[in-house]
Amino acid sequence: MHYRSPSRLGGETRRLIPRVLNQYITAIFCFAIFFGASASHAEQVVVYSARIEQLIKPMFDAFTKDTGINVKFVTDKEGPLLARLKAEGKNTPADMLITSDAGNLWEAAQEGLLRPVESKMLQENVPAYLHDPRNQWFGLSVRARTIIYNTQKVKPSDLSTYEALAEPQWKGRLCLRTSKKVYNQSLVAMMIAEHGAVRTEEIIKGWVANLAIDPLSDETKAMEFVAAGRCDVTIANSYYYGRLMQKNPALPLAIFWPNQEGSGVHVNISGAGITKYAHNVPAATRLLEFLSSEKAQNLFADVNMEYPVNPRVKPDPTVAAWGTFKQNTINVTTAGELQAEAVKLMDRAGYR
Repeated sequence: MHYRSPSRLGGETRRLIPRVLNQYITAIFCFAIFFGASASHAEQVVVYSARIEQLIKPMFDAFTKDTGINVKFVTDKEGPLLARLKAEGKNTPADMLITSDAGNLWEAAQEGLLRPVESKMLQENVPAYLHDPRNQWFGLSVRARTIIYNTQKVKPSDLSTYEALAEPQWKGRLCLRTSKKVYNQSLVAMMIAEHGAVRTEEIIKGWVANLAIDPLSDETKAMEFVAAGRCDVTIANSYYYGRLMQKNPALPLAIFWPNQEGSGVHVNISGAGITKYAHNVPAATRLLEFLSSEKAQNLFADVNMEYPVNPRVKPDPTVAAWGTFKQNTINVTTAGELQAEAVKLMDRAGYR
């Protein structure tokens, strides 16, 4: 076999070699760009989450196992995550925002940080009052805000509604978490929607008048004060009760579901939306649908002792043992829409 140098090749052949090489190199380059882009987007979803890692990683792992799509996530508090999304704008790497409380999700939508999601599955899995009417975010677990009482000092028959805790019989017997927390702001916002601002302010003033001590920094502390007899009753999210009773089941505490003869228990959500500048909308939509599915709902709710948002899914047996209750079906968007008014009202009423 003889090697023929380029100088001895025919003219047409010499002209053909560079053209073929260029086409070959171009094809390789396009192939690399296409599949590199596909790998970086189609196989990964980036999530900003206000839920801590131990509460979300099991769901993400299950999603990756089912779909092959990796989930990269960043955890932080709600405020910093929203500020980060605003600052990053079009350059954000985030495809999805997960946070607690409808008020936070409403704010994200108001700030133009989320996009509408058209999904038949989400509409079927998430009741209408637990998602944004414009489909910019969807609830993924239900958080019930209820009454916790000392079983040695209070009978269930003594209790009835949130509003009744403003009555004179509870003078010096009520503990509350600070009004600075969004959970109480959302509760008061929903009360404004139901009763109007004037009546709600009267109720909140009654709560303040009945306080045994100044408002506390967190709900676990409030329940511990109830258990210790420092006060007899408080308002808290049910999962805080679940956590505390897991640690110390001997505490003389129980749940009472208020407002069952009326509007029902105030519920809020943890939920998610797809960011306005998401790079991978199809995969992010797929993740959001997965989180609302029957397969994922128990995982999402059980790890924090919450209630599934999907009505076809039963709660964890521990949670179910607390009893059934009627949920208030005012759309949780109201918690965001009236939150600023609720904060001002609580301030006027002296609730700090």
